[in-house]
Amino acid sequence: METERFEAFIDAILAIIITIIVLEIPLASTGSWQALLDIKYEFIIYAISFMICFNFWNFNNNIFSIVNRVSPKVIWTMGITLFVFSMLPYLTTFVAENFYEFFPQCMYGLIFIITAVLSALISEFLKQADPANIALQVTLDNHYSMYFTVCLVLIGMVIGYFAYPPAIMVCCLISIIGVWCIPKIRG
Repeated sequence: METERFEAFIDAILAIIITIIVLEIPLASTGSWQALLDIKYEFIIYAISFMICFNFWNFNNNIFSIVNRVSPKVIWTMGITLFVFSMLPYLTTFVAENFYEFFPQCMYGLIFIITAVLSALISEFLKQADPANIALQVTLDNHYSMYFTVCLVLIGMVIGYFAYPPAIMVCCLISIIGVWCIPKIRG
């Protein structure tokens, strides 16, 4: 299967997810700085959710720019990933309204872990679907950034459970930064 329509579908789903997230940010009750400070958690979690969406789009855009073919395994695994990812608007609001609670933060971190694992699977399925594509094989040679994300978010979950639940969100944010830096460190 050619990749253009598949890429367009992924882009459309991510655009919808970002739109829903931004529409969930409450408006400040008045035109004061205090009113903006009152919705700081909503804005912080929105910013992180936006970065997650951008990071996911960037990863897929970079990968699919060199992919020649996709298989049913790739399509269905991406479908499952997008389904999990579609929970992001709900969890963004859930965390914003329960910022210091472990369960919402844990569910938010779980999105990171599941997406990282599914992205690693998609990478393997892409390599299987297009074995002659040397650029793809080299690009998807390892999954260090996925491992980093899973480990870091799990550490955040342990810290969140025992001490400070927002540590999960902080670890999610650090994992995004790490995903950007790991290829540069290795390269």
